[in-house]
Amino acid sequence: MPVLFFILLIILIATVGFWKTLGAIVGAVAMVVLLVILIAAVAAIGGVIAIKRLR
Repeated sequence: MPVLFFILLIILIATVGFWKTLGAIVGAVAMVVLLVILIAAVAAIGGVIAIKRLR
C-alpha cells in the first residue's frame, strides 16, 4: 500500500510540479488537523451539555 502512495506522489509531482504538490499535501494535512480539532470541540461541548443536564 505505501508503494501505491509513493507512485501516486511521483505522478503528481511529474504532472503539476514539486511546489504545488507540496502545497496540496500540506493543505490536506491541515484540513485533517482542523477536522480532528472540530470533532474534539463538538465532543467537549456535547459533554458539557450532557453534564449540565444530568445535574
